[in-house]
Amino acid sequence: MGRILAIVIIVAALATGAAVYYLQVYAFYEEIAASGPGDVVLTPITGGAPVAIPVRGFRAIDSDSSPIRYRACFTSDLSAEALKAYAPYPGAEPRNAPGWFDCFDADAIGAALADGQAQAFLAIENIHYGIDRVIAILPDGRGYAWHEINSCGEVVFDGQPAPEGCPPAPAN
Repeated sequence: MGRILAIVIIVAALATGAAVYYLQVYAFYEEIAASGPGDVVLTPITGGAPVAIPVRGFRAIDSDSSPIRYRACFTSDLSAEALKAYAPYPGAEPRNAPGWFDCFDADAIGAALADGQAQAFLAIENIHYGIDRVIAILPDGRGYAWHEINSCGEVVFDGQPAPEGCPPAPAN
């Protein structure tokens, strides 16, 4: 009887582990089809509405299960000089993507940001409350996008009231 119980427990644990892995890596992500000129936007350094930039080879994934699961890859022909017109995003840290979304390598993007090869920019502030869309562009034009928790989100998501200068927190 003990062996049967042990086998049942092991099989149940393996099935649960496999299900959790599948759900985290595959089930909740959806590929996003390129929709045109507004796929990638940057916020001007002078403020105002984000501006669409020309890109090619746009690939993206997202998930309804979390506002920080968005990832995108693209190529842009904007020069370093043209990029100076857009708001930088200091301290950007790309989030890991599922292994099957092979164009997005968070470690390589993070290393390029850390050593100054890539530049990070604000695409859309508060795309969801407390979440910013960040764009990183390398000198060869490869670009990446992801969502990052901003300073307002860090405080509010920890259960504290919104700090000075932040938009009011949503009711839920």
